[in-house]
Amino acid sequence: MPVHKYQPYRPIGLTGRSWPDRTLDRAPLWCSVDLRDGNQALIDPMGVDRKQRMFDLLVALGFKEIEVGYPTASRDDHDFVRRIIETGAIPEDVVVQVMAPIRDGFLERTVDSLSGARRAVLQVFNPTSELQRRLVLRMDRQETLDLALRGAQEALRLQDSLPGTELYLQYAPESWTQTEPEYALELCNAVLDFWAPRAAHTLRVNLPATVEVFPPNEFADRIEYMHRNLAHRERTLLSVHPHNDRGSGVAAAELAVLAGADRVEGTLFGNGERSGNVCLVTLAMNLFSQGVDPMLDLRDLDGIRRVVEDVNRLPVPVRQPWAGDFVYTSFAGTHQDAISKGLAARTGDPDEPWQVPYLPVDPRDIGRDYQALIRINTQSGKGGVAHLMRREYGIDLPRRLQIDFATVMQRVCEQIGGEVDSAELWRTFEATYVAPGLAPAETESAAVADRFDEDAPTVEGEWAEQARSLIAAAGGARLGHLDVHKAGGRTQAVVACCELLVDGRPVWGVGIHERAGRAVRAGVCAALERIRRTARPVDGPAIRTPSPAAH
Repeated sequence: MPVHKYQPYRPIGLTGRSWPDRTLDRAPLWCSVDLRDGNQALIDPMGVDRKQRMFDLLVALGFKEIEVGYPTASRDDHDFVRRIIETGAIPEDVVVQVMAPIRDGFLERTVDSLSGARRAVLQVFNPTSELQRRLVLRMDRQETLDLALRGAQEALRLQDSLPGTELYLQYAPESWTQTEPEYALELCNAVLDFWAPRAAHTLRVNLPATVEVFPPNEFADRIEYMHRNLAHRERTLLSVHPHNDRGSGVAAAELAVLAGADRVEGTLFGNGERSGNVCLVTLAMNLFSQGVDPMLDLRDLDGIRRVVEDVNRLPVPVRQPWAGDFVYTSFAGTHQDAISKGLAARTGDPDEPWQVPYLPVDPRDIGRDYQALIRINTQSGKGGVAHLMRREYGIDLPRRLQIDFATVMQRVCEQIGGEVDSAELWRTFEATYVAPGLAPAETESAAVADRFDEDAPTVEGEWAEQARSLIAAAGGARLGHLDVHKAGGRTQAVVACCELLVDGRPVWGVGIHERAGRAVRAGVCAALERIRRTARPVDGPAIRTPSPAAH
């Protein structure tokens, strides 16, 4: 790897930093930039109708600030801004944002597109990094500063050109992360010093990680540096716009809020140029999982994802934090066992603190059920098998039967070469443990059969005695364990799980019937039939399988 081509970042060297000692205990002000930054990164950019669907979704989720476009970039962007203003689609508590580069004519055309809006943010920006100054703008520091001030002057002048519109002014030094920290501060303070005595409303500075070029702790240090030294801080809203080039956009945003940022710009599920913008869903869900109100309504996360995928025409990865198809699913046996036990331990009280291994939130709180929590493949174990049997069919398998059935399912998964669903799980269970009790066989004595038909016993121990009578009549085996319980779910019957021992070797059979006696008898018959089918020559009488007629 040609590492000599790349230079490490130079730390700002902040001393006395305070952000490591803070805790996120409230949500910042969220601003969605899906309709602008997200849209410009799409293979097929949104038309007006797709933009409307995204805007409606963002409003429904509770966003109070939405960047609705870059009106000078395309006809669709301009037309959409006009549509939502002219149709009254912007709720009174929502502020829309547009952006424009500091270039001749661009700001005026952008502000014209806002005519009739009640409240809006005008963001003006210019590139400020050393690289862009040298290679793109061909400007020195002073010329770049003069450009920023010209944009500030023009924005202030245009603020008065929209009667009836409360227009907030926001300045963004593009490529802030690659701009010398002290120079970025000089630029921002020069703009704020110009605006402060002349603008009536709150001022704004937006610090974009146009490219993420250092780790999140350095991002936090630089945000705290700006927070400490920004002019007119008491009336200035400090915003951040993280990207995800290093894969740490979420961490950078969280630490930036600890370091003094008031507002975060990002997109749903992180769509954006290169590696994307910071994912606002992840940030909000991270707060929610710690008991902090995220100030967004994410109760139907799958429905949100479907709209975003359709509008963006891009899939959300199956491992996307909080929202992917597999993020609440476990295939590993040890995980499945822990999840199953954690769910079983809950009392059902909706206000009970959520404490289930491997699940940081209750999937039902974001619109999912428990159906996909545990899925079966070659990595699965007894816990997963037992959980699905209990959840889907209401059958509580005894532990040793769990182990036995998990081994059977392992072989099935290896033969299939992938995952098996709950229907295949049941077919295998029925064929292995239940169906053998239905096989034609010899008939036991009428006296033994009559005792099972009477359904007299009420406790499991008494059923065990009856089972031993049937086993003794067949010969060659003894009762190891008998579990009799009423199943729920799809089964809604009595289930009898019977373990027989032949030369110490366990063999299970399961009987299912609306009457307990019939279920016990069928379970014993199933186990005896399985022994008969796989019997090796042993000393003693041959095993006879009783008739299953009563099953």
